[in-house]
Amino acid sequence: MPILDKKNRNDVRNQNLMALIKMVHGRIENNDYERHRSSQDRLGEVFGGSKEIKITPVMIGEIPAEWVRANRPHMKKSVILYCHGGGYATGSSVYARTLTTKLAIYTSMDVFCFDYRLSPENPFPAAHEDAIKAWDYLMLMGYGANEVIVAGDSAGGNLALSLTLRLKDAERFLPRGLVLLSPWTDMTMSGKSYETRKEIDPILSKEYIGNAISAYTQNNQKLDNPYISPLFGEFRGFPPTYIQVGDNEIFLSDATSLYKKLLKAEVHAKIDIQKGMWHVYQMSPFKAAHEAMERNAEFIFEICR
Repeated sequence: MPILDKKNRNDVRNQNLMALIKMVHGRIENNDYERHRSSQDRLGEVFGGSKEIKITPVMIGEIPAEWVRANRPHMKKSVILYCHGGGYATGSSVYARTLTTKLAIYTSMDVFCFDYRLSPENPFPAAHEDAIKAWDYLMLMGYGANEVIVAGDSAGGNLALSLTLRLKDAERFLPRGLVLLSPWTDMTMSGKSYETRKEIDPILSKEYIGNAISAYTQNNQKLDNPYISPLFGEFRGFPPTYIQVGDNEIFLSDATSLYKKLLKAEVHAKIDIQKGMWHVYQMSPFKAAHEAMERNAEFIFEICR
């Protein structure tokens, strides 16, 4: 049996990890949402555990949520409101621990993640209503809007943007900043990467995305509604925004088009396009993911000075 060098061992490990992530993050066979959600929770329990972290469950009315805190002295003045991904049909705060625990460790800030209602049982705008409740909960806890960073991955990035658009339209105070990991911004699927990346994206497919859209946008919703596709929103006055996206993912255009619109609206925005990486690569337990979290922390520290 040949002996693999370190690079080849890492390649094999990464390929195996991608296969596992794709299994729990991608396709839903036979519309078995409950089985898919359970698989994601198991992944979050395995890869999201850390002796450095304390998890405290809470309820916002009927919405389960949890605080993720570094188990050491840390900054408590500001907080991260985290919106989990999963195509609006799957995902949870437990699954998101693959990301929220890293954020808590690297930023030394408390992270608050909530379980919004999922489609197809609860289509648009149920998740939005729950996001507003999570925001209001933090306000009732004594946080000012300027002390809250809103973050999210994939559909959670969509929700983070939509929440901020709703707050803006209601003429409420906006969060201090946004951190978006592989954000899903355009449910019309108009970006070039839906074609140019469809053969190389190891996680997502157009079929999966189309099914997620159908489950989420029932009752003939218009897909260019900015609360459904935030890319079509008005961003003037938006808070500073940091975007991370993989070069190999279908949502590449969702991220780059958003970045261009933010700049056009004179928003302080930054984007990192990680070569060779896939959808929400930050949840993986390897160097590139940890370096990405370090950059997230640097951005947050920069805007919180």
